[in-house]
Order: sequence, then C-alpha cells, then structure tokens
Amino acid sequence: MAFVSGFHGAAVAPQKKAAAVSVKPASLTMAAAADGMVPDMAKRNTMNLLLFGAVATPATIGLGLYAGFFVPPKVGGGSGGVVAKDALGNDVKKAAFTNNKNKGDRELVQGLKGDAYWLIVGEEKGIEYYAINATCTHLGCIVPWNRAENKYMCPCHGSQYNKEGKVIRGPAPLSLALAHTEVDSSDNVLLKPWTETDFRTNTNPWWK
Repeated sequence: MAFVSGFHGAAVAPQKKAAAVSVKPASLTMAAAADGMVPDMAKRNTMNLLLFGAVATPATIGLGLYAGFFVPPKVGGGSGGVVAKDALGNDVKKAAFTNNKNKGDRELVQGLKGDAYWLIVGEEKGIEYYAINATCTHLGCIVPWNRAENKYMCPCHGSQYNKEGKVIRGPAPLSLALAHTEVDSSDNVLLKPWTETDFRTNTNPWWK
C-alpha cells in the first residue's frame, strides 16, 4: 500500500509542475502581445491617413471638374465681354463681316448671355461702337430691321424703334438694350456690357 501511495504521490507531483510551467509561457505571450500593440496602432493610423489622402485627393479633383462642367466658360476680351458668333456658331471677324457692306448695314449675331444683337457697320468698314439687342421690350419677340423704313419693326404687336434702337412706338415701354463693341488683336468682334448712361435717352440703362 505504501508503494502504491508513493506511486500516486509521484504521479501527482509532475502534473502540478507541468501546470505551473504551462502558465508562464502564456503570460509571457500576452505581455509580448500587449507590448506590440503600440507600434501596430501607429502604423495602422499612418496607413489610414495615406489611404484617406489617396481617396480624397482624386475625389476632390473629380468633384471640382464635375462642378466646373456646369459653369459656362468665359470667352472674349475680359470685363464680361464675349466674342460675337454668327448663325453657324463661328466667331465673327471684322474684316469678313464688313466685306461687301456699306455704312449702316447690319446683321444679327449671338452676343451677351446668348441674346441676339444687331451688329452694325460703321465708318470706313469699321464696326459701330454699339450693338443693339434684338429682343423687343414688350413681350420678347426678336425685332427685325426694316431697311426700307430705316427702323426696327416688331411683327408681334407693332412696336417700333429707330435706327439706334430707341423706342418710337408702343406698346414696347423701353428702348432696346445696348452693348459695347470692340475688335481684338485676332480681328474678333467682341460685345461687352453697356453700364453707363444710355446716349439715346440720357438716362441710366434699364438693363443694367
């Protein structure tokens, strides 16, 4: 019996030692893992910042390009000016426009805000310093030029304007709007906003 009990005692003792030994490596592993958390978080934060920058930069650029698509490009000679366009959408050149025309001859062109303007031939094959908006001030019809009558006559309701676009017969309440004209170094005809006194009425421009 003593031999048996001694045998059991010897068998139990190694089990206790093995359990004690197995705990130490586990605790050391956890400590090592805990110590390793600090550099891992720093690397992770750095990678997150790099990823955010890689995604945000092209997204911001793309958003800017998308927004810019809805903003009409500025053309012409600055100060709000635009290059006049003919019926086909081509730039109006002074030399071509005045060719085979006489002083006072005029044609419709596309100008400020896409409106139709009467562009007029001036002295010595030049361009008159003003252009006349062809939109009737009554109900917005396009007013044609009547060469025989030497005035603009609206076919919609009978409004009439003199050769400078000043209203001379209703129901239109106001004269036709004006725009400045210039010719740039490329011979393009530019239209620019008219913001000063209306020389036809000596009043402030109603279209300003």
